[in-house]
Amino acid sequence: MYVCGITPYDSTHLGHAATYLTFDLIYRQLLDQGKQVHYVQNITDVDDPLFERAERDGVDWRELGDSQIDLFRSDMELLSVFPPQDYIGAMESVDEVIEMVGKLLDNGAAYVVDDEEYPDVYASVDATQQFGYESNYNDEQMAEFFAERGGDPDRKGKRNPLDALIWKAERPGEPSWDSPFGPGRPGWHVECSAIATNRLGKSFDIQGGGSDLKFPHHEFSAAHAEAALGVERMANFYVHTGMIGLDGTKMSKSLGNLVFVHKLVEQGEDPSAIRLGIFAGHYRAERDWSDEVLDKAKQQLAAWTEAVENPGDMAHAEQVVDKLRASLANDVDTPAALAAVDEWAAGDRGENDPQAGELVALALDSLLGVQVSRK
Repeated sequence: MYVCGITPYDSTHLGHAATYLTFDLIYRQLLDQGKQVHYVQNITDVDDPLFERAERDGVDWRELGDSQIDLFRSDMELLSVFPPQDYIGAMESVDEVIEMVGKLLDNGAAYVVDDEEYPDVYASVDATQQFGYESNYNDEQMAEFFAERGGDPDRKGKRNPLDALIWKAERPGEPSWDSPFGPGRPGWHVECSAIATNRLGKSFDIQGGGSDLKFPHHEFSAAHAEAALGVERMANFYVHTGMIGLDGTKMSKSLGNLVFVHKLVEQGEDPSAIRLGIFAGHYRAERDWSDEVLDKAKQQLAAWTEAVENPGDMAHAEQVVDKLRASLANDVDTPAALAAVDEWAAGDRGENDPQAGELVALALDSLLGVQVSRK
């Protein structure tokens, strides 16, 4: 499983958290089923937003990146997110990117723009016959999202406005690495292509991230890998999570309406309640966060804790664990999973058996990452 990581220039907000919590649930399910999982996540620690924020704040971009990576990891620990086996930064994978860019140039899937000052390397959007299979967007949608999400359709010298940058020639004041095609640094999409395939193979099971990465990022990451390595499909499943809004408005840095994980915890909120609040909606849906959502999650957690302390009999406990597993196996249906536990907690559970409480508490912790205290 490969999940696209952060560009470390700001704190982890609930939109980020919702994505990584989704794949944490998938990871937990696979482990519960006895699967061996190799989980990889990148960190884009060389990118324009990082440089721009560092310049704005008057700090070194490396120091800013390191501080935000540390904060992200601590936020994930607070939320009981299982870490991947491999956290790989863009800087440590430059040689891998250079190798993949070289393959794309050699087989005609990429080209160098005719620009003496900045001879950037681009991958052709026509390099794979099935380009577009992941997002299923039409030409108009592709053009719109490419321009909105880091693309450069107006770059002179490109053969097609949708062609994606895979090696950015050295610019003044920016870091660069030597390569056979001149000094520069990796493009965003090919970074993930190289990191993923070098650790998981030419084709692997799950590629994941937020729905805003579906195009162009995931579409191009797949196309680059497929063109370079001669495979039909980089991942068997492309999984995308919906966006999180605050009080009915999408969270965004430009609007200044972000809710940060570490701020919530500093205010005394239980990380398990934060998880439950995010799990209240289906991972693929556009969801909303509010004080009401958090309050309901806190009430839910309190009810579950009380039920675990007075658990009833083993038959009812085994039944709710079975329902929990079945709901999560159905496309990670967290609303149904939470409803099953709610029903158990509110119902007649029979005579108390301490082992029943231990079973449910273990299941909630293992499958949902939700911890209930027991006397």
